[in-house]
Amino acid sequence: MYIDLIVLIILIVVVIMFFKRFSSFVFFMAIVEIFLRILTFIKNNIGLPDVAALIGKYLPENIFDIINKYTGTIPLLNTILKWAFLVIMIIFLTYITKIFINKKKI
Repeated sequence: MYIDLIVLIILIVVVIMFFKRFSSFVFFMAIVEIFLRILTFIKNNIGLPDVAALIGKYLPENIFDIINKYTGTIPLLNTILKWAFLVIMIIFLTYITKIFINKKKI
């Protein structure tokens, strides 16, 4: 089913509509990626098999899994989307680095 893809696209559209800045889009993508990876860690290390099964059934492990799931049969599109996501993560890293460097001492 396309629920994970639909939810991600709707959230991206909402972020773009309300914030209207590229940096907001980049931060949103990074937040989603970090959130999915935290849930994957919880799924793998929690002692409750029902919760782990629920997380594993309804949530992908990361954004690359979403890309692979829906474009795995189209290799060129899959590669382009993965590289685009990598570029977004590199931009996020530069934003975070700039924030860290410009942070005032407490």
